[in-house]
Amino acid sequence: MGDDGAVVAAARAGDESAFAALVERHRRELRVHCYRMLGSFDESEDLVQETFLRAWKGFGGFEGRSTLRTWLYRIATNACLDALDGRARRVLPHHLAAPSDPSADLPPRTDIAWLQPFPDRLWEPAAPGEAEPDAVTVSRETIELAFLAAIQHLPPRQRAVLILRDVLGWPAGQTAALLEGSVASVNSALQRARATLREHLPERRLDWAAVEPTERERAVLRRYMDALERADLAAVADLLAAEVRTTMPPYPMWFRGRDAVMAALASSWDPGRPEYVGRFRTVATRANGRPAVASYVRGLDEHAHRAFAIGVLRIEDGLIVELTAFHDLGLFAAFALPATLPPRTRSYGT
Repeated sequence: MGDDGAVVAAARAGDESAFAALVERHRRELRVHCYRMLGSFDESEDLVQETFLRAWKGFGGFEGRSTLRTWLYRIATNACLDALDGRARRVLPHHLAAPSDPSADLPPRTDIAWLQPFPDRLWEPAAPGEAEPDAVTVSRETIELAFLAAIQHLPPRQRAVLILRDVLGWPAGQTAALLEGSVASVNSALQRARATLREHLPERRLDWAAVEPTERERAVLRRYMDALERADLAAVADLLAAEVRTTMPPYPMWFRGRDAVMAALASSWDPGRPEYVGRFRTVATRANGRPAVASYVRGLDEHAHRAFAIGVLRIEDGLIVELTAFHDLGLFAAFALPATLPPRTRSYGT
């Protein structure tokens, strides 16, 4: 067992600080594991806490036949399967209906389980080391929104098998032991899961694989932020691909194509219209391995910019091909962003 024997012994004897020293080093990767299973950042936080609670209660029974990391993954996976029992899959608006009319003004849907983003600042791939020889480097594409949306189509057990086998690289026997099944059942579940995944992912791998942003992407992000702050519709239009897709959970509307997106923006950016949103300020961030923008808005009668949305961008060939704007104000804390921005000297308008 790679962990220090004295610390393990102290933890078994009921020393909470010793136990915390053992398990906290695994918090980041377990959070990502739970996020993949659930599609929810909020619930992934809760499930890691549940994992540690179960581990603390059962630590006397940990005999070191596997690494502590493997044992914690077993607990986390089973906690996620318990949480998923009877739950509807998490979705984005384009999974539910055809593209919306740009004039649509539908209220938020709180009865739908929406997919949530994951802040890159909290994501850290596991790396092999002497203490954890079974650790693997986690591919970035497995936290990309397209991948997360695709695995939501899998039944929970198949989802667990696919993540354990194809994402974490566990052997079939180890996966079968965790799930208390046979190797044959695990292999069968993996084949079915892979077939379903192929149906819901883009044909070309590069359409969904998250990679480090290029300077060109960073330049597009800066231009987009500048256009938002100046409320410059023409500048935004120049940055959108012809077939761009925009979604805005928890609002059920979504738009396909530059013309539809611009028609919706023209209405919400017009101070003379009742649906006017306000003036924007922006902060660059990253989510799910992609460039992202935290936007803040100030209405006509407001003095500070309040949190509005976190938009995750997919950029190809210098154009924005997809924008998912998550209107979940609770996420700003997860991204270490303030809820409001004070006034500043520079201003683009009223």
